[in-house]
Amino acid sequence: MSSESGGGAPSAAQVKTERLLNLVLVLLYTRRPMSKAQIRQLVPQYGTSASTEAFERMFERDKDELRELGIPLVTEDIDPLHEDEPGYRIHQREYALPDIPFEPDELAVLGLASRVWAQASLAGPAAQALRKLRAAGVERDVDALIGIEPRLRTTEPAFDAVKDGVVRRVPLRFSYRRPEAEEATERRVQPWSLISWHGRWYLNAFDEDRGAARVFRLSRITGPVRTSGRAGSFEVPADHEPELMVARVAGSPSTQPSPAVLRVRRGAGHSLRRRARTVGEVDDTWDLVDLDYHDLEDFAEQVAGYGADVVAEQPTDLVHAVARRLRGALVAHGAGER
Repeated sequence: MSSESGGGAPSAAQVKTERLLNLVLVLLYTRRPMSKAQIRQLVPQYGTSASTEAFERMFERDKDELRELGIPLVTEDIDPLHEDEPGYRIHQREYALPDIPFEPDELAVLGLASRVWAQASLAGPAAQALRKLRAAGVERDVDALIGIEPRLRTTEPAFDAVKDGVVRRVPLRFSYRRPEAEEATERRVQPWSLISWHGRWYLNAFDEDRGAARVFRLSRITGPVRTSGRAGSFEVPADHEPELMVARVAGSPSTQPSPAVLRVRRGAGHSLRRRARTVGEVDDTWDLVDLDYHDLEDFAEQVAGYGADVVAEQPTDLVHAVARRLRGALVAHGAGER
């Protein structure tokens, strides 16, 4: 998890979550039980403990908490001839969950939770922990880490700027590409509200050039969002109803699936593979995965989230949508200015 929250110091909850995640990764990664000394060296937060006694207390609390969460942390002998020093590990076969059936409403809640987790930016500490394990020469169990799959943070690049415009009531300018148009057009708007509808973000606004209220889907905003006026320069209508305005324009998502073909790196894209109709081998590095999707923009977001491990091959609309998101991620992280 990111160690920053709004630019300040990490909270106690963030520090604890990072520590527990790293501990789980370390104990899942190894094929053999690890000593306390090894664990203290490999989990960054333990290495900053003031003393051995402080580490011992922290580790004991963490062990108990993981077990309370149902994570099968076990104690084993490191050396059968020397039983005075116990070792610790997590057995992958006990850690993995069996297939569980869910009702539609439960799946909806889990889907929302998974999007929040994916945006938590946990890939950094996880990758750091794995690098330390490899550097320490720990014998690894790669299969044990299936399911802990880092993704790029590919949230809508326009979100922060649009959110600020809504909160501060600042007029905005941006380029917007309608679904039927190949080129984006410049729009000048007074942002009224920002709302999530069927898993997508929409901006309700007054279009100054068209002199009418309009709804804009954030994923179709291209390039930077710029201010074009001062804060508080307009008022949101008292009778404005954000959900009703979006519902009239966006409606419900289509239930008719569309086919896609993806090139997926071997050992990656496990959630995509589980949804696939067929998986074909390309070479020693890549597989071709054939699957269906319901919404182009939402699926492009998922594909872009895998970074260089997944490449959209077909259809062309999906290829372009993924490319736009990756370019947006570069711009959002400042790489486009280099």
